[in-house]
Amino acid sequence: MREICGGLEFPEGPIAMRDGSVILVEIKRGTLSRVTPTGQIAVIAHCGGGPNGAALGPDGRVYICNNGGFSWSTAGGFLRTTGTAADYKTGSIQAVNLATGAVETLYTACQGEALKGPNDIVFDAHGG
Repeated sequence: MREICGGLEFPEGPIAMRDGSVILVEIKRGTLSRVTPTGQIAVIAHCGGGPNGAALGPDGRVYICNNGGFSWSTAGGFLRTTGTAADYKTGSIQAVNLATGAVETLYTACQGEALKGPNDIVFDAHGG
């Protein structure tokens, strides 16, 4: 096994891109980031909260489940969650334009109930 890059802050939701890069969320950093084939990390967008899962949508945007954020601690060299962030508001579903980094919050509730910790997202062959 070979490490491509280090320094990511709790990565999840990797998406392999055609150019050889990988787009992923960094939950602790609150970002959507790109890791190049040479291991360079570039922040695409600051999503806030805790971006927790990602998928490339049929329109070319990356859709993110945002859990709303965690509090964190490091013990024994390992990063771990310790609870809900002090500034937690709600979870959300967001869309990020890869060309501009613009973040659009699409949903914070479903049928009148606040989203609480959405975790993953996928699209089917029909875009739904």
